[in-house]
Amino acid sequence: MDGLLLFAHGARDPEWAKPFKEVARRIALSRPQLGLRLAYLEFMQPELAVAARELVALGCQRIHIVPMFLGTGGHVRRDIPPLLERLREECGPAVEWHLHPALGEQEAVVQAMTESSLAWLAPSADAPT
Repeated sequence: MDGLLLFAHGARDPEWAKPFKEVARRIALSRPQLGLRLAYLEFMQPELAVAARELVALGCQRIHIVPMFLGTGGHVRRDIPPLLERLREECGPAVEWHLHPALGEQEAVVQAMTESSLAWLAPSADAPT
């Protein structure tokens, strides 16, 4: 069974997490049988390790971690790999862990951000139709 772990930074303001919770809600609606958790690096709960253990307890044998970050900065490069290594050691070979690129670097997200940014502008006479 596959699991999906959405991993966001976290913030002191609980309102900050609304878009991430909405993404998780939509995924859960579209894939109700999928093991799914939303976890945070800091300030919010659950932490990555707790959410990952919950997925393992559900029977997930292959867990996909999606960093809900706009880019591959220090957190993605420095903080996630040691957390993931501890999980690999703890769970052993029974669980496959797949760390995916930061969400903001995926083409579909870049395109959505481009379109959303341009949507604020009036249509241009120079824009292709």
